[in-house]
Amino acid sequence: MRLPGSIRRRFGGSGRDGIFFLLSLLLAFGIWLIHNLSLDYTKMVSVPVIAQSNLDGHARRSSNPVIIMARCRTRGIDLFRLQRSSESNPLVVEFLPGDLHPKGGELFYATASDLTRYVSVLFGDQAQLEAFVSDTLVFRFPFENSKKVPVHPVCNLSYKSQYDSPSGLRMSPDSVYVYGEPYLLDNLDRVYTEAFSLFDLAGPVHGEVLLEQVKGVRFSHDKAEYLVDVQRYVEISAELPVKAVNVPRGKTLRIYPSKAQVSFRCAFPVRINPANCVTLRIDYKDFAGSLSGACIPELRNVPDGVFSYSIQPPVFECVETR
Repeated sequence: MRLPGSIRRRFGGSGRDGIFFLLSLLLAFGIWLIHNLSLDYTKMVSVPVIAQSNLDGHARRSSNPVIIMARCRTRGIDLFRLQRSSESNPLVVEFLPGDLHPKGGELFYATASDLTRYVSVLFGDQAQLEAFVSDTLVFRFPFENSKKVPVHPVCNLSYKSQYDSPSGLRMSPDSVYVYGEPYLLDNLDRVYTEAFSLFDLAGPVHGEVLLEQVKGVRFSHDKAEYLVDVQRYVEISAELPVKAVNVPRGKTLRIYPSKAQVSFRCAFPVRINPANCVTLRIDYKDFAGSLSGACIPELRNVPDGVFSYSIQPPVFECVETR
C-alpha cells in the first residue's frame, strides 16, 4: 500500500507511520460504529406489509401493501435494518384469521390492539413498542373461487387380535376449502391424504399427515390430524327371530328364514348382553318397494359398547299372504 507523497513526507519517507495512523483511524471508526449500533434508540419507524392469511373465499395474500408506523425503542442496528426494509420489498406477515375483521366485500381491517402480537415479526425481537401511529390498517383480499370438499384418508389400518375401533379412523379437519380456477374445481370432489399405515393397533393412536397437493389448487389446510380410538373387544353370537313390522291389517308377511345369526363385537368388559336388548325387523314398506321381495333386516336398540355387528344371512326372502 502506497500513500500519497504529501502524507509520506508528513509521516516520514517510508510512510509506515501514515499507514499505521490510517489503520488506527479505521479501527476507531469501526469501534465507534459498533458501539452506536448496539445502543438503544427511540424513533418513529415504518414498515410496508403484505398480509397473508386463510380467509374463506379470498386470496391468501392481500393485493395492497400497507405502511405500519410505530414509535419503538430498539437497537441502532435494528433501526438501520428497518430503514433498509422500508426501501425494499414489503414484509409478508402471516395473520391469524381472527385478527383480520371483515369490512365489506374484499376489504379486511386490523386494529392497533390486533397488531401488538406481531411486534417482534414487524420490528425485530429486541424492539419495545411504545405506540402504534396507525390505528386501523385496511387490506384488500381479492375474491377467489372456492368450495368445501371432504378429506379422504389413504391408510392401511389393522388391529391386533381381539382389538377394534368403535369409531374407526377420524380426521380433523374432515373437510377443507379448495381455491382455484373454476375448471379445476369442477372435477374436484375430495382431497386425499398422503398414504400412511397403522399396523397391529392395540391402543389409541393419533398423528398428522400431509394432504396430497393438486396442481393449480390451494387448500385452506396443508395437513390434517388423524385419531383412532382402539379398544379390546369380545364377540357374542346369538340366534334371533326376524319380525315383520308395519304390516297392514288383513295381510301377513312371511320371512324366510325366520331367524338370523347375529354376531356382536362388544367393548371389554361386557356390561350387558346385546342379544337381550336388540330386535331384528323388516319393515313392510321396504318389502312393498322391493321388486323381488328380498329385504335387508334392521337391527334396533343396539346398546352402547357394541363396536359393530354382522347378520347372517344378510338378505331375507319375504312373501305376502292374506
